[in-house]
Amino acid sequence: MEYFKFQIGCLIVSLYIIFLYVRDTIVKKNECSKFYDLLMIVCPWAIIFDGVTSWTVNNLDIVPSSVNIFCHLLFYLFMNASIFLTFLYVYNATRGEIQSRIKKILCSIPFIISIALIIIFLNDVEYINGKNTNYSMGISVISCYASCTLYFESSFILTLYNIKYIESRKRFAFLFIEIFTFSLLILQIIFPEILITALVPTMLLVGFYVTIEDPSIIRLNKYNSKTVTCFSTLIESRDSSTGGHVIRTKEYVRIILDKMKREPKYFSIITKDFLENMLNAAPMHDIGKISTPDYILQKPGKLTPDEYEIMKNHAKIGGELIKETFGNLDNEEYLEIAYDVATHHHEKWNGKGYPSGLKENEIPISARIMAIADVFDAVSSKRCYRDAMPILECFKIIEDGSGIDFDPDLVKLFLEAKDEIINIYNSSSIK
Repeated sequence: MEYFKFQIGCLIVSLYIIFLYVRDTIVKKNECSKFYDLLMIVCPWAIIFDGVTSWTVNNLDIVPSSVNIFCHLLFYLFMNASIFLTFLYVYNATRGEIQSRIKKILCSIPFIISIALIIIFLNDVEYINGKNTNYSMGISVISCYASCTLYFESSFILTLYNIKYIESRKRFAFLFIEIFTFSLLILQIIFPEILITALVPTMLLVGFYVTIEDPSIIRLNKYNSKTVTCFSTLIESRDSSTGGHVIRTKEYVRIILDKMKREPKYFSIITKDFLENMLNAAPMHDIGKISTPDYILQKPGKLTPDEYEIMKNHAKIGGELIKETFGNLDNEEYLEIAYDVATHHHEKWNGKGYPSGLKENEIPISARIMAIADVFDAVSSKRCYRDAMPILECFKIIEDGSGIDFDPDLVKLFLEAKDEIINIYNSSSIK
C-alpha cells in the first residue's frame, strides 16, 4: 500500500471529475470535446499502471518478470498517449482540428517513434534500488519521457504563438497547466525516486475540466450566443427586415474566415477562439441602429444629408452599447471583437469611411471582414428604398471596391468563394 497510495488518491480525484463530466454531458446533452473524452479514457489507466508498476518494481522477488515488464509497457503506453492527446487537445482548442493528412502524420511521428523504442528496448529496462523506493531506467523510460517532454514543449510554444487571439481564461488555463505539469515531469526525470508521475494526468483532467470543459461554462456560452442573435434580429426588424441580414452576413463572414484559415499570413490570427468570437460578434454589427429613429430606418427614399449623419451615428453608438452592455463579460477578446465590428464596419480601406476615418491596417481585421459581408448583403437584398441588385453585379461592387473600400486581400478570398456565397444566397428564404 505504501508504494501506490499516492496514485490511489490521484485516481479517486480523476474518477470524480470524470463522473461530473459524464453526468452533465449525458443528462444535459452538452457538446463534447473528443480529445478531452479520449483523455478521460487514457489518463486513469496511466494513473493505475503508475501505481501498479510502483508496487511491482518494489516487489520483484514475488512478481513474475513477465508481469512486471507487461505492466511497465502499459504504463509507458498510457502515459505517452496522455501527453500526445494533450497536445492534440491544445491544438484543437487553439487552432481547430488538424485537417491536413500531412500535418497529422508529422504530429504523430514522435509518438510513433517513442512507442516503437519502448517496445524494442522493453526487456532492457533496469530496476534501480533507491534509498526509499526502486525505480526503472533504460531506453524505454527515456523514450517515454522524451516524447512527453517534446509534446509538452510543443503545446507551450503553440499556446504562446497564438496567445493574442486565445480567450483570456483559456490562455491562463493552458499556460498554468502546461507549466505546472511540465515542471512535475522534469522533477520526476531529475529525481526518479519521488514517483509523482500520476499527478500529471490527474492535473490534465482536473485543470481542463475546471477552466474549459465544465458543462456549465459551455451551456452559458451557447445561451449567450443565442441571446445575441435574437437581440440582433429584433433590432434589425425595426427597418422592416425579417432577420435575413443577420443570418446571411454571419454565413458570409464564416466563408471568409474559412478561406483565411488556409492562408499562411493569417495563421496566428485565425485561432479557434477568434473564429468563434468573430461569428458570435457578427450579428451585433448594427446594434447601434437601436438608437436610429424609425422615420430614417424606414424611409422609402434617399436620405437627406442631415438624416445620413444621424444614420452614421449608429456605428459609434453601437460600440458604446457593446461596452456598456457586455463590459462585465469575462471574455475580453469577444468584447474587443464585438466593439470593433460594431464601431468600425463602415471604415474604408482608403480612410474615407466613418466614424474614425481609419485606413488600411489601422482598421481592425474583424471590421474589415465584416465590411465585405455587410455591403455584399446590403446590395444583394431588397430594402425599403430599393430593390435587390443582381447577384453578379453585387460581386462586381465588391471587386471594384478592392483597395478603395475594402481590404484587397480579403476581397480576393471573398471572390474565390463565389460559388459558396451564391449557395448561401440562394438557400436563404429571406432576401
